[in-house]
Amino acid sequence: MPAQPPAISPAAFARCLPFVVFMALLALRGYVPASLGLDARWIYGGQTLIVAGLLAWYWRDYGELARQNLPDARETGWAIVVGIVVFALWVRLDAPWMQLGEAAASFVPLDAAGQPIWALIALRLAGATLVVPVMEELFWRSFLMRWIQHPGFERVDPQTVGLKAVVLSTFVFVLAHTLWLAAIVAGLAYALLYRRTARLWTAVIAHAVTNGLLGVWVIWSGRWEFW
Repeated sequence: MPAQPPAISPAAFARCLPFVVFMALLALRGYVPASLGLDARWIYGGQTLIVAGLLAWYWRDYGELARQNLPDARETGWAIVVGIVVFALWVRLDAPWMQLGEAAASFVPLDAAGQPIWALIALRLAGATLVVPVMEELFWRSFLMRWIQHPGFERVDPQTVGLKAVVLSTFVFVLAHTLWLAAIVAGLAYALLYRRTARLWTAVIAHAVTNGLLGVWVIWSGRWEFW
């Protein structure tokens, strides 16, 4: 009999499912036929709620996010600084040669008269700041980076993760973003922060700070292409 592929562990499933669902709904937003008369931008609200629900459902499986693993004041400070630096670089690393094509699902929260749709903006900002950082750090760093180091990723101490795992997980992270150079900077920054502190919360906080500042800047500047 042919060998059966190893089944995905419950821990891996809990970290992968929210990410897979989010990406599937993102793809759906990019390909909703105009003939349906559906404003695909509102799908983002559904994405946010569904993924938030999945994270809440599996929360007890995320030991690295337990209360006892919260960072101390110094680690939190470093996470905030890293998040600010990544944001400052992200909005500057947007030259044409720094981009991988165009986003599959653009998000311009303006009505036909060019006025902001504040409900859409609030949903986008909340999702990008509160939900996406948790979902992505659980997948990219907690799961994928440690899994590359060893398939039994739950037993891998982040501080023992080698350069190969950091680079390969960052490479895959980059493929999910159009601004590839900015994504390299962000992916390496969050990965090394997690590796240095051994606390996933530091990567989540840094990621949330980056996304929050980016959202505020996009709203202020009208540079919707960054969303």
